Amino acid sequence: MASVFRSEEMSLRQLFLQVEAAYCCVAELGELGLVQFRDLNVNVNSFQRKFVNEVRRCESLERILRFLENEMEDNVEIVKGEKYPETPLPREMIDMETVLEKLEAELLEANQNQQTLKQNFLELTELKHLLKKTQDFFEAETNLPDDFFSEDTSGLLELRSTPAAAAAKLGFTAGVIKRERMIPFERLLWRACRGNIYLRYTEMDTPMEDPVTREEVKKNVFIIFYQGEQLKQKIKKICDGFRATVYPCPESATERREMLDGVNTRIEDLNTVITQTESHRQRLLHEAAASLWSWGIKVKKIKAIYHILNCCNIDVTQQCVIAEIWFPVADADRIKRALHQGMERSGSTIAPILTAINTRMAPPTFNRTNKFTAGFQNIVDAYGVGNYREMNPAPYTIITFPFLFAVMFGDCGHGAVMLGFALWMVINENSLLAQKSTNEIWNTFFSGRYLILLMGIFSMYTGFIYNDCFSKSFNFFGSSWHIIPMFKNNTWNKDVLLENTVLQLNPALPGVYSGNPYPFGIDPIWNVASNKLTFLNSYKMKMSVVIGIVHMIFGVILSLFNHIYFRKYINIFLQFIPEMIFIISLFGYLVFMIIFKWCYFDVHSSQSAPSILIHFINMFLFNYSDTSNAPLYLHQ
Repeated sequence: MASVFRSEEMSLRQLFLQVEAAYCCVAELGELGLVQFRDLNVNVNSFQRKFVNEVRRCESLERILRFLENEMEDNVEIVKGEKYPETPLPREMIDMETVLEKLEAELLEANQNQQTLKQNFLELTELKHLLKKTQDFFEAETNLPDDFFSEDTSGLLELRSTPAAAAAKLGFTAGVIKRERMIPFERLLWRACRGNIYLRYTEMDTPMEDPVTREEVKKNVFIIFYQGEQLKQKIKKICDGFRATVYPCPESATERREMLDGVNTRIEDLNTVITQTESHRQRLLHEAAASLWSWGIKVKKIKAIYHILNCCNIDVTQQCVIAEIWFPVADADRIKRALHQGMERSGSTIAPILTAINTRMAPPTFNRTNKFTAGFQNIVDAYGVGNYREMNPAPYTIITFPFLFAVMFGDCGHGAVMLGFALWMVINENSLLAQKSTNEIWNTFFSGRYLILLMGIFSMYTGFIYNDCFSKSFNFFGSSWHIIPMFKNNTWNKDVLLENTVLQLNPALPGVYSGNPYPFGIDPIWNVASNKLTFLNSYKMKMSVVIGIVHMIFGVILSLFNHIYFRKYINIFLQFIPEMIFIISLFGYLVFMIIFKWCYFDVHSSQSAPSILIHFINMFLFNYSDTSNAPLYLHQ
């Protein structure tokens, strides 16, 4: 039980393992989680250590697993086992490598084939739209009115089938370009060709999917009429510069229709092949998803084992692995059993040897926790891990942390909500643990479920003390304040009620205040008072000061036990006693003044009560002649 209040006693031992048994023995110690290995190769470069190749193989496997996980995304659900898999033997790592590398190669091949097929599908779809739009354009041009060519554009291109146009061999280029590049593309064509072209374009009705990025791409179909070989080459270079795809387009309508029929047939065939390829790819991913989680755990365990083996020394005969380990003295038998199990699993006949080492090194601090205390220990460790064998403040934090939180969060309604949420997590903790969620925020809440449970209980308690439930008060026992006596002695009357929006009860008048405080918590009448915040803030501030100073004094007292345990008696006289004198003389005296003022001054003398804050300031300034603030008691 002493280990709860003080960190565990640790032992440094030298461990001798047969090379063949080292892997399995380290694996068993890792499953136990009670051993810290010292790095005996601090001066050796990471790339020059014995098992660096095995670590690289593990990193390669991790890369493959990340690739598989990225490929699955949200489409394939990864199957998680009920319990963690055992650490695989070194020979099982070879089998795992073979399976994963084969799976990666098949998946890469399927992805490459799918990308190629989708690229072909994209090009055929673009060609299909281009042929349709081109046909629509030519049909529209043949139906132009006679006066269309009397405009300025008729001097540039002769679109009708006149003998002059035929002699000039008017050509055209058709293609597809991204929609956002269309305006600069058109402007450059006009300037580079000096207006000697005729450009028509239209938007494609359906957005296309980029086969590489899988993003939606909007494109336009364009057709450019020109005259002469020189313009043709210039247009081709501009199209290449803007990454516009140019497709061959027949001149006659009959050829275009035949080509369109052929394109539609190829698109249907491609759709069938793409569906089959995607089905094969999904089959591979589902096959990987069944074992991906267990593979990931196994690879992490193997990598961790080889990292530990890299921290060990190997003797000159290459037959013995030498390690130095810290472990709790109370767990020595468990360590020996784990080493024996590792030896049996590896098939070795030579038992591991543990020898004690005398050292002046500071042992590591180990505080044993369970599912209840782990959350509180994590809070303490977040501020700093104590030195070896020091008092562990975590057990006291189990009470002080939730209570100090509740002093701030005093509301029994909100506390009940928090308590209900924590109870749900505690009652269903086994099923929630089995889900193995990777959500960081949820895991933070779940790991602190017992902390939230106590915070909810204490918040309900302080909520009843503050008489506060969702900002409303309870009136179980009836208020100790009465308004009828204010009318009986004519302090309040009809004129006072009509002239004043705020009325003040005077407890000095007989009968206004019964003299008996509300049995538990704050009187409910304060909930409707206009000076509610002034009263409650003063009350809570003084209460917080009292609780905080008691908390600090308790912390200083704990240091006394450390001084006694480590036999640093000089620290008791030169550190602990001066600290106690200082804190009690200043802040302890402040607590005394707060409690004295609460007890000494009543309703009849409250008007002459001095200010504690002014007294405290005057004490630091050595000002004892302040006539504006009367003494709290005689001879103060």
